[in-house]
Amino acid sequence: MPKATTSTFRVQPTSAAARPKKNGESSAGGSAAGGGGSGARNHLFDTAKFGQHILTNPLVAQGIVDKANLKPTDVVLEVGPGTGNLTVRILPACRKVIASEMDPRMAAEVQKRVLGKPEQKKLELIVGDFIKIDLPYFDVCISNTPYQISSPLVFKLLSQRPIPRCAVLMFQREFALRLVATPNTKLWCRLSANVQLYARVEHIMKVGKGNFRPPPQVESSVVRIMPRDPPPPIKFEEFDGLNRVIFSRANKTLRAGFKARGVAEMLEKNYRTWCAEQGVIIEDGFDIKKKIDDILEESGYSDNRAAKMDVDDLLKLLAAFNVAGM
Repeated sequence: MPKATTSTFRVQPTSAAARPKKNGESSAGGSAAGGGGSGARNHLFDTAKFGQHILTNPLVAQGIVDKANLKPTDVVLEVGPGTGNLTVRILPACRKVIASEMDPRMAAEVQKRVLGKPEQKKLELIVGDFIKIDLPYFDVCISNTPYQISSPLVFKLLSQRPIPRCAVLMFQREFALRLVATPNTKLWCRLSANVQLYARVEHIMKVGKGNFRPPPQVESSVVRIMPRDPPPPIKFEEFDGLNRVIFSRANKTLRAGFKARGVAEMLEKNYRTWCAEQGVIIEDGFDIKKKIDDILEESGYSDNRAAKMDVDDLLKLLAAFNVAGM
């Protein structure tokens, strides 16, 4: 699994005008960062600081919790609880909730909502950067995800041991659709292949902009990720390295993709390192480009395109390179 990283929050300023609260609308909700907020600021918190968008639709919040199929014995990890709209619905359905929140103001609000209630003993709050913390044991993850950490969050969850049962996560719509994309479709990409190697992913709900305050500039979707247990015995770095090469020109043949600038030189360097470690003598006149062509021809994938190859095809191609010491 790649090392999860995060970056500085960068969001567009939101309008200073506050939208009036609608009848029956909850002020609670998870925080999710978008590429820039639009609409009014939250009247209780300066949500622009962390690019937060508070989930205000209680039906959507309950729907997310229901899709997790929680058991009374489950420990649930919630990422970005915001003011607790999801949290207060998760607590009655499980044994414990571990909530990771970046914003101390939001963490205090969640704590206040359960103060003096039986659920107070079931809630554990972690204030800090989710990407940088060591995760405790959990069975299920539920998150109204801060969008700028979508990719590192997914891979951090997939690298978690013991393996969690499932994760129900809200993402920006385009990112979610890439997670569930299939070969020979427009959105099938390196991200799709890397995630689907380790998990089954389902799109379970669309969430419109109007369900948040302030509303983000993008639509959202909820996906359910079910990690494969046991995970495939594949070195992620090698699988991702192959995908990095072939998906850079996804609609070209693999033969053409491996002729991209710098690819042959990189593979030759790696191959010579492997030969030195294994005590293999490289013959005079060795030509890395011919070796790559031979591997592609023998595997039968020379004229294939990454855009049309599924995970099994990618694994067979990786195995062909591994057999040849690459």
